[in-house]
This record gives sequence, structure tokens and C-alpha cells, in this order.
Amino acid sequence: MKKLFAALAIAAIALAGCSSGTSATEDVDVQGFAEVIKDQNIMILDVRTPEEFSQGHIAGSVNIDVSSSDFVSKVSALDKTKTYAVYCRSGNRSQVATGEMEKLGFTSLYNMTGGAIDWAAAGFPLVTP
Repeated sequence: MKKLFAALAIAAIALAGCSSGTSATEDVDVQGFAEVIKDQNIMILDVRTPEEFSQGHIAGSVNIDVSSSDFVSKVSALDKTKTYAVYCRSGNRSQVATGEMEKLGFTSLYNMTGGAIDWAAAGFPLVTP
């Protein structure tokens, strides 16, 4: 019985060590996102369509459409050592984008939950070109 217990304990420890549970992405709400992007070293990435981007975006953001066929190649060209604050319309596409970016080796990402909808609703400005 002791041997069985010891074997189970070792297996549990080994399995726990295999999944670190860490993620390169931190989900933040609108207020948190506003704080994050105050840092001038953080690149703001809008992953909506160019049409959505032209209707209003967060000042200083760069548009790379997550639904475009060249999203991976465009994002791959970015510096993976930098920090990126990513948003979309509602938070769904930015979650997809940060997931893809993690797979590509990005290590410091912020995902704005609620997206541009919550951003505007909270009274933060969206600019147009």
C-alpha cells in the first residue's frame, strides 16, 4: 500500500511540474488597458478589420487584422521581446490574436476584455484618421 501511495504521489508531482499554467497574455479591463498603454514602450495593436479601424481606434495603435490571411506573417515581423497591448471590437478577436502571438513566441501581451465597445462606453476617446 505504501508503494502504491508513493507511486501516486510521485506521478502527481511529475504531472504538476509539466503544466506551468503560465501565459504570456494578461487579460485586463478598460481601466487596466488605459493604464498599460501609458507606457510609451508598449505597442498598441488593433486586430479589427481596416474598415473598423478607420471608423475609430485608440490613438497610436497599429492595425493588423487577425482575420486576414497574412496576419501570422505580419505579426511574425514584430519584435517578440516587446510588450503588446491588443484589442478588437469586443475582446473575442484579440483573444484569438494573443493566442496566435503566444504560439509565435511573444512573451508579454495584454488583452483588453470588452474591446473598443467598452473603451468608448467608458468615455475613452477613439480617433479617426
